[in-house]
Amino acid sequence: CVCERERGSSSSSISSMGFLDDTVEKISDALDTVKSKKKLKKHKQLETVEIKVRMDCEGCEKKVRDAVKGMKGVTQVVVEPKKNKVTVTGYVEPDKVLKRVMRKTGKKAEPWPYIPYTLVDHPYVPGVYDKKAPAGFVRNVATVNPTVSQLARASSTEEKYVSAFNDDNPNACSLM
Repeated sequence: CVCERERGSSSSSISSMGFLDDTVEKISDALDTVKSKKKLKKHKQLETVEIKVRMDCEGCEKKVRDAVKGMKGVTQVVVEPKKNKVTVTGYVEPDKVLKRVMRKTGKKAEPWPYIPYTLVDHPYVPGVYDKKAPAGFVRNVATVNPTVSQLARASSTEEKYVSAFNDDNPNACSLM
């Protein structure tokens, strides 16, 4: 009968429409998640940025402090003119703070290159010891030159003693 054919064809078209509805719904959900991800801002984490800037007088100190204090996200600025050090705490990026100090003050600025000498096993190894470092600090060479940092961990005399009596070394001392 013609009625049954129409019913059968309409039910198949309805089922194909259901498939299209599901597909369209999935696509719209995917687009909504893409839009919502763009709307979410990446939250910056609280960071402490230490910068070495040469400060000769109180005017230089004030200029550096004002340059950094005006940045968005800065919560605290500590200037130590005797150490030529500026410590900035806040929700900021270290590169932006460094560039801002250089641009606003016209002074050469670099990340703080020193660490307390208690953190280094051999603070007087060449390349680690720095005459210009503030009292109690040595140059942080682990980030700059890894070969020097290996020497800072163990001096050459210690390495010679260890390898001289090593059983795995064919040229080791064989005195008994």
